[in-house]
Amino acid sequence: MASSKAAGNSASVAGKRARTAGTVARPSRTSRKVVRAAQGGPRSADASQGVTDAEPSQPRAKLVRDSFTMPKPEYSVLAELKLRASRLGRPTKKGELLRAGVAALRLMPNPAFLAALSAVPILKPGRPRNGTAAVEPPVTPKGKKRRKLA
Repeated sequence: MASSKAAGNSASVAGKRARTAGTVARPSRTSRKVVRAAQGGPRSADASQGVTDAEPSQPRAKLVRDSFTMPKPEYSVLAELKLRASRLGRPTKKGELLRAGVAALRLMPNPAFLAALSAVPILKPGRPRNGTAAVEPPVTPKGKKRRKLA
């Protein structure tokens, strides 16, 4: 009976290892509690009695990983903006710049938003063939036929 439990347990451990093969090891919950207690963390006389001064923390937003294609000139603007931010005393990452840009677009009135969108060329979907993003021809009104690109 003990051998069947051990076999079942080893199978679940092997499955867990397979799921977490690419992840970074992180401390267990018990070790985190020990570290917090040693640092004088949130455990105090008031916390043990259910009295807290801090507001309840809001759950973190779920992160989404995405990739996209961007022309080199536009991509180099990201490097310029990163340099500009660091010169202003606020070093930043590309993701932060992109999120700030999305926030700025969100606050724009509709005419300014449409003008910003029309200033950006439309790219063909998918990965570029030779490392360059191909730009689609401008959209033609319905009823007119488009020329095929060679």
